[in-house]
Amino acid sequence: MTVLTFGETMALASAVGTGPLAHTATMELGIGGSESNFAVALARLGVDVTWVGRVGVDSLGDRVERELRAERLDVHAVRDDQAATGLMVKERRTASATRVWYYRSGSAGSRFGIGDVPDRAWDNTSLLHVTGITPALSESASKATLHYVELARERGITVSFDLNYRKSLWTKEQAAPVYRQIIERADIVFAGADEAAVVVPDGSPAELAERLCALGPDEAVIKLGQHGALARVDGRCVDRAAVPVTVVDSVGAGDGFVAGYLAERLAGRSVAERLEVAVRVGAFACTVTGDWEGMPRRDELDLLAAMEGVSR
Repeated sequence: MTVLTFGETMALASAVGTGPLAHTATMELGIGGSESNFAVALARLGVDVTWVGRVGVDSLGDRVERELRAERLDVHAVRDDQAATGLMVKERRTASATRVWYYRSGSAGSRFGIGDVPDRAWDNTSLLHVTGITPALSESASKATLHYVELARERGITVSFDLNYRKSLWTKEQAAPVYRQIIERADIVFAGADEAAVVVPDGSPAELAERLCALGPDEAVIKLGQHGALARVDGRCVDRAAVPVTVVDSVGAGDGFVAGYLAERLAGRSVAERLEVAVRVGAFACTVTGDWEGMPRRDELDLLAAMEGVSR
């Protein structure tokens, strides 16, 4: 079984050390993007993943493609000679506060459209995972997201949707109708409590999950950060506390959480087991700097509970 996902992965320039970016002399170059963060986490858990996206014909595009291939993803990178690879800049303003700026308007990734996902990418695909970031990038990306969700449904492929609302890309009023269209066609929906309230009336996590499922999905998972998560499946709610860790950088934790949940779902595990792995993967992502570098492999999942700090 293979999971298919698509979206924009950008180059990432991160400040070395803590403090204002205006006084930072050294930056580190990497990559990051919600869908590729998710894909890397899923691949490290032993699931075959295909990632599709657009990058520029530039060295940053080379970096994106190289890194994702190194993580053993099946990469289909459309090289766009009319636009550059997008860029993120990350500032660690304090030890616990991170700020991110995006330079993606008109980027290659924002030009994603119908036809960018090759026919071969659907071979053996059992699940399509999309996020609410891609339809926010442009009209063509929005139309393509809905097109591929519909195509997956026609082929009997499970559709997973993570709202992943980004206020820097669009308003809640703009996002809500697009989210509803995707939710109505999805089998599984993931959302933070604030994100769920973009499309359904606010309430407790259980109420939010129930209201999301009323729109069509069989499953709704509410991500609660340091308070864990709650999943509603077949009318029954199951919750799980978060795994306590010292947070170094929380970027990518939600993507890792979703990957952990879906990896166990694909393996036929119970809802409780899915949430257990999900919170562990999300916790791992918080323990290092970078968007995806801290994602664990399956044989590392017990390390957070280890009593002995050194493995021999």
